[in-house]
Amino acid sequence: MLHLQVFHTGSTEVPNFPEFVAVGLVDGVQIGHYDSNTKRLVPKHWMNKVIADDPGHLEWHTVRCMDAHQFFKAELQTLKQRFNQTGGVHTFQSMFGCEWDDETGDYVNGFNQYGYDGEDWLVLDLKTLTWIALTPQAVITKQNLNNDKAELANWKYFLSQGCFDLLKKYVHYGKSTLQRTVLPSVSLLQKSPSSPVSCHATGFYPDKGMLFWTRDGEELQDLVDQGEILPNHDGTFQTSVQLDVSSVKPEDWGKYECVFQLSGVKEDMVTKLDPAVIKTNNPGINTALVIGVVGLLLLLVICIAGVFIWRRNNNGFRPANTLETSSAKAASPT
Repeated sequence: MLHLQVFHTGSTEVPNFPEFVAVGLVDGVQIGHYDSNTKRLVPKHWMNKVIADDPGHLEWHTVRCMDAHQFFKAELQTLKQRFNQTGGVHTFQSMFGCEWDDETGDYVNGFNQYGYDGEDWLVLDLKTLTWIALTPQAVITKQNLNNDKAELANWKYFLSQGCFDLLKKYVHYGKSTLQRTVLPSVSLLQKSPSSPVSCHATGFYPDKGMLFWTRDGEELQDLVDQGEILPNHDGTFQTSVQLDVSSVKPEDWGKYECVFQLSGVKEDMVTKLDPAVIKTNNPGINTALVIGVVGLLLLLVICIAGVFIWRRNNNGFRPANTLETSSAKAASPT
């Protein structure tokens, strides 16, 4: 399944951040960026080839971003009035796009939704071609949009045909990037000897990867905490899964393995739960070292005490010098 997603963000009084930002992604890979400070759309990756073959495509997107900026700026003022807000930091966001099953060639669906100050605001139901208010304050906006039949028709065409055509075009140009498979680097991480062991996989592509713990080859459903798949700055992905080892006996550690599976790759990546390969930025104190140091200190104390006694019995007591040590142990609506 491949996705085309466009994110628009309008904001007020956010320090060092443009009033309006637009970002386009295909299957999680950023293909373009626009902001109201530069008023330029900057293509990325294979989109440079798209623009080279069709220079008008860049202007087409740029004009729409500039129009969206003005719309979002006006919309923010309307929403602030509706919520009786006079100033401060506020955001109005939209996400729209479509999904395509590149294996069957079928168009899956289109989507369009809005949020205000981090909460859902409106969503378009393409089946009924109506906007749905997700908060009471959005009812007026919903009614206005549902009465605009021409705009509804525009969204219907774009989300059921135009977006689909764009996605197919972008996938065609970006095939070598989008259809590649990249295996991750896998590490075992632990904050302290009593903390869960986190199996962390990063740098894989596509995002259709699975990471899980097994015991004797059977996938574990308990003692684990599954993390989300998150994007990296270079277009790859990362994820992690934690294993609670507090109840795992030391002699049983060898029965546990972290397994990574990637769609399109037959071989699994398997990492055994081995204390020797666990990385930590807060290493625990080595038990043998502690025992050795304690033993040495005890011997030193006994020796000093012996000297004190000897000197007292030999007509004179001089206290030894004290040594003090210290250790110093992250686009729509109104």
